[in-house]
Amino acid sequence: MSMNRYGVIAQRHWARWLPSQYAAISDPESFFTTLGEEVARQIEDLTDELADETGQSESYLARVGQLLAARAIAEELILPQRVLPEAELAADDAQEDVRPERGERPVVVDRSHPSWAEVNAEQQERASGPEPG
Repeated sequence: MSMNRYGVIAQRHWARWLPSQYAAISDPESFFTTLGEEVARQIEDLTDELADETGQSESYLARVGQLLAARAIAEELILPQRVLPEAELAADDAQEDVRPERGERPVVVDRSHPSWAEVNAEQQERASGPEPG
């Protein structure tokens, strides 16, 4: 049996972002094939549940839209839990966690920000490219 798309996504994510957990898996092919199948079932079940809550549409296209929206919501809820867990900290980052907290937005540096001049100068320098030597 081949791995579904959720299994493939999970395997790539875990190999890159969860290397110690990935290394502990004795048979990655089997593990991620099973995980992908379980996730697909969970997404299908939640999609059906969400679609039933919205009721039946009068038109075919409206119903298709409801089903697609229900599937997107189901994936958005389930994938972070099962397929895309948060990355491990690298050994050199152990002293300082530089990842943003869940739901935290990155700092936007606009003209009113104290670092605007510095960031703007760096961007201008990158845009102009290296000086001819």
